[in-house]
Amino acid sequence: MTSPDPTPPADGPGRLDTLDRDRPGAADGDVAAGDAAAGHDHDHDHDHGSCVSGALARAQACCAARGMRLTPLRRRVLESLADSHVPLGAYELVGRLGASGDRPPPMSVYRALDFLVAEGLAHRIESRNAFIVCGREHGADDVVVFLICESCGATAEVASHAIGRDLAWATRAAGFTPRNPVIEIAGTCAKCQSAAEAPGPEAAGAAAG
Repeated sequence: MTSPDPTPPADGPGRLDTLDRDRPGAADGDVAAGDAAAGHDHDHDHDHGSCVSGALARAQACCAARGMRLTPLRRRVLESLADSHVPLGAYELVGRLGASGDRPPPMSVYRALDFLVAEGLAHRIESRNAFIVCGREHGADDVVVFLICESCGATAEVASHAIGRDLAWATRAAGFTPRNPVIEIAGTCAKCQSAAEAPGPEAAGAAAG
């Protein structure tokens, strides 16, 4: 058996600095800007209604195109996920849904989540055993990357065609077929970094004095 040529192509691994600049219509910093498309901005003046309406519109279009049904419970689960920018566990969803209407059985919520994940309308965050709405279309070679803030829990979804292309090359070279390539990165979001760097009341008072 002949081993794959370990030498990466010119645009293979080691060239991640290209990011998505080689993808048609992509601008510099497209990867980092992906969370804007996903709607994961947790500023106080953020319009959660637009997140919910956008997710529902995408789900309805997806279900119509595939001959699927967006049942009332699937819709309620999707709305709750879209209204939260932190991943939610199934039992958290049961509690939220029960507070705003009829409390569904946990197994029904799990089935709704299975449907949403299978149809690409939601993602499962494996490290937290929780779920978050999907806010963007993914290309066949895209790798979904989740940026999870360890301070506030806000989770941004970004995707990179370039990383996906390089990962596809690496997995093919190893004779491996990946399924749903996802990367989870824990760290601190920009909002929490700014809050940590801001001077406290005592420091501010001393500076004023």
